[in-house]
Amino acid sequence: MPEMIGLIGAMDEEIKLLLERMENKETKVKAGIHYYIGNILGKPVVLCKSGVGKVNAAVTTQILIDSFGVSRVLFTGVAGAVHPELNIGDIVISSTCVQHDMDATALGFSKGEIPYQDNSVFQADPSLVLLAERACNEIGQKYLVGKVLSGDQFISNAEIVAKLREELDGACVEMEGAAVAQVCVMNATPFVIIRSMSDKSDGSANVSFKEFTVEASGRSHSILEYMLQHL
Repeated sequence: MPEMIGLIGAMDEEIKLLLERMENKETKVKAGIHYYIGNILGKPVVLCKSGVGKVNAAVTTQILIDSFGVSRVLFTGVAGAVHPELNIGDIVISSTCVQHDMDATALGFSKGEIPYQDNSVFQADPSLVLLAERACNEIGQKYLVGKVLSGDQFISNAEIVAKLREELDGACVEMEGAAVAQVCVMNATPFVIIRSMSDKSDGSANVSFKEFTVEASGRSHSILEYMLQHL
């Protein structure tokens, strides 16, 4: 039986193009989430929209693993740039993921450290990271491999961005990746997070978030198509 690949986007725009490419499509609804099972470029996939935030992302990912038996997870979406070399439209490929809003520093833990847990920094699968890099190089897309920071906050403040960079060495900030990553690591399922920079997380973006999400989705779609072809 061929392996099933899990594809997740946080919003409708992020899965629309993939859904259009899907053949032999079947839909199942679990926990209110629509899972589309079919083939893209001849590869068996389960495609879904997680919704925004870490709880939605975690539930979606666990169902992908438990109910559909996916062997790896690719997550795509937009994010705010934290690394100073990143510009709008650039891609971040996750090396690791951390929850930036996990804060038990008052108890003596480091920022981002999950209390009483062995691991709080979740490592993306090296072979998937390498494949995502190859995809970006193939389509001429500027990218950076770095740490994805996740939290249930939309960050649009330059001071907070500077602090996230200083304290956690983040490349970008978003609202789902580390939850997907933690669930995948807990289940020994390889994953990678691919994010397109929509802004610099400082309120300076001169294009609407909605407009950019549509544009970024096309970029992410090209990367995922290449990855699917070469998995």
